[in-house]
Amino acid sequence: MIRPTLLIALCLMLLPVSAMARQAGPSQVGKPSQARDLAQIRNSKVLRVLVNQSRNSSGEVQGQDIGVEYHRLRAFERYLNGHARDGQKITLKIIPKAKDQLLGALSRGEGDVVAPGELFNLKPGRTISASAPIVDDVPLLLVGGKGQRRFTRLEQLSGRTVALTTGSAAGAAVNVINQKLALRKLPAVKIEWVDPTLAVEDVLEMVQAGIFHLTIVEKPIAERWATLMPKLHFDRKVLISEPRAMRWYVRRDASMLRASIDRFLVGYKAPSNQDVAFERVYRRLYRVHNPLARADRQKLEQLRPVLQKHAGQQGMDWLNLAALAFKESTLNPNAKGGGGATGLLQITPSAAQRVGVNNIQSVDNNVQAGAKYLAMIRRKFFSSPKLNERERMAFVLAAYNMGPERVQGMRAEARRRGLNPNQWFFQVERIAMEQVGMGPVSYVNSVNKYFLAFDRVRGSLEPGKPALASRK
Repeated sequence: MIRPTLLIALCLMLLPVSAMARQAGPSQVGKPSQARDLAQIRNSKVLRVLVNQSRNSSGEVQGQDIGVEYHRLRAFERYLNGHARDGQKITLKIIPKAKDQLLGALSRGEGDVVAPGELFNLKPGRTISASAPIVDDVPLLLVGGKGQRRFTRLEQLSGRTVALTTGSAAGAAVNVINQKLALRKLPAVKIEWVDPTLAVEDVLEMVQAGIFHLTIVEKPIAERWATLMPKLHFDRKVLISEPRAMRWYVRRDASMLRASIDRFLVGYKAPSNQDVAFERVYRRLYRVHNPLARADRQKLEQLRPVLQKHAGQQGMDWLNLAALAFKESTLNPNAKGGGGATGLLQITPSAAQRVGVNNIQSVDNNVQAGAKYLAMIRRKFFSSPKLNERERMAFVLAAYNMGPERVQGMRAEARRRGLNPNQWFFQVERIAMEQVGMGPVSYVNSVNKYFLAFDRVRGSLEPGKPALASRK
């Protein structure tokens, strides 16, 4: 007779690769340096805060604090300065990083405190200490789109796929669920670890659009974004895991800083109006559509030859052109825009003439002009080998939207601030959010999501190549 624990181990070995490929939660890597405690922080007059780069957690749009952690961090800054001696006032330095990089950066001494704004799967260790709860008893919610199947029991998730961001606390919860399913000889829940250009709010938007079918998100985050995404649905009867507390994190040897954080949190209350700016700024932005709906997919099939031809001539992925065309015109060759912009790619006659193309009313010329113009931007401004291809395309799209010189200026400002000038998503885009607002950021994000939606089913969009297995 096989023991239950051995059965679980054997079943886990047989789980789909997608569910086991990346461990959820942050990794603690790097040799720890000496921590800065509160006295050293006061002497330096700077508190370095490592934040999750998600726009939900940390974001500022034209002087307005949007991220949930920003309000709490600003209050903590005021708290520290209210107890400061003359000349020891502290300012915050915000350092955005991917969630799974935060604790490693803290351990290496790149910051003084981690404020993730999400649940962490923190493994016991000698270097990291968790604060008192910021928000206690936080459950994970199963989120789908309205009109989709409803779930009331964990067993109903068997064989389904959930889309999760890197470092999501739901990853460990799904592994526990799969242990229970294995004991009942049921297929595991599959995890689709999404592209690193997507944050939790992006996944929620793609669930609302029907691109992803399910995700799992902390209740406060899900409910916050549901005010902007009314087509989301929560299956509250499914207990994904026991509720846990959201916390901040410091080095274990920064005991005075930890004590100050705990004292602050005891008396802190979030302002009742903290989401007013959030709802005003984002109200009309998170509305991507599913570009693979039947009618749109038929349009794409008709346009595929011309998109592939001109993308190939410029050394581009044709799905980048397809995603841009869906954003600009919803694949309508007769679309008209402002300033003379026209056609699938909404290019203007002046821009087309710069690359030697006339009569952009024809579909072939319109796509040719758009592809050549994008290639020109890429060649002149973003050809550096330091850029990976997803970031390169993001910079090209931002430049297509607001001009390459302006984007280069933002990269220079990002470098000056200690952000990564070679990363648009969550880094240089922060400068764009501050300087010009969410318009260009939303533009690039939308095209990126359409590309990722197409890329997930690339095989079925490209005749002669095997179609990818359907995702439930």
